[in-house]
Amino acid sequence: MRNKLHYEVHGLTSPDAPTIVFSSGLGGAAKFWQPQLGDFAQDYRVITYDHYGTNKSVGDLPANYSISHMADELAALLKKLEVQACHFVGHALGGLVGLELALSEPKLLQSLVLVNAWSSANPHTLRCFNIRKALLAADRKDMYLQLQALLLFPPDWIAANAAHLEEEEAHSLNHFPDVNNLLARIGALSAFDIDKSLHTITTSTLALANKDDTLVPWQRSQMLAEAMPNAELSVMEYGGHASSITNPIAFNELLRGYLRQVA
Repeated sequence: MRNKLHYEVHGLTSPDAPTIVFSSGLGGAAKFWQPQLGDFAQDYRVITYDHYGTNKSVGDLPANYSISHMADELAALLKKLEVQACHFVGHALGGLVGLELALSEPKLLQSLVLVNAWSSANPHTLRCFNIRKALLAADRKDMYLQLQALLLFPPDWIAANAAHLEEEEAHSLNHFPDVNNLLARIGALSAFDIDKSLHTITTSTLALANKDDTLVPWQRSQMLAEAMPNAELSVMEYGGHASSITNPIAFNELLRGYLRQVA
């Protein structure tokens, strides 16, 4: 598959600068990491990108699309950008891409931060995605977006940001992603299962979870930390599934502390 990834480079520009790659979840958007750019662009070369088949990375995904495909596409981009090794931060599906990279291209990774990620989807998470697929099949994109907010954000944050969310959802409804691509990405994350390979991943890893995550139980991160030989667990009390957006100060402090530790 040809690499057509849209990417952005922030902060330091030298290929020799310490590099952080941020990889988003199901939506695949580089802009998901906006709350992190100000804190990390001063000291790092920060790379964000739109996953293939999402946003500005235009393309049609095959029905058998997999996390392995996503990892190969990103590896090709990093080699194009002359990235010899990087700190990788992946949210949910983005974390799965990082785990796959740790198996296929371990030399590319200095460290791995897995935010509300998993090595195999559990029944609760699959139920959430089954509801999403049913809403898409019924052409209820409006309800899909409302459910998305419920799965991403804590209830009090939703209430406090209701007007902003309504504006965002109206915009997203008018620019809704290609449904077939979205279903292919859901299929890829649902099929992902590397439980038996976790013990072979030796990359320094932080499994970062949220106690109040509605979509992915925090125990999935605990499982990662226990199974991977050089992994540790950090659990935030507040922030929901998207704590990098809802609780960015605490999130960024945890991330910066870990990057200093592994450096």
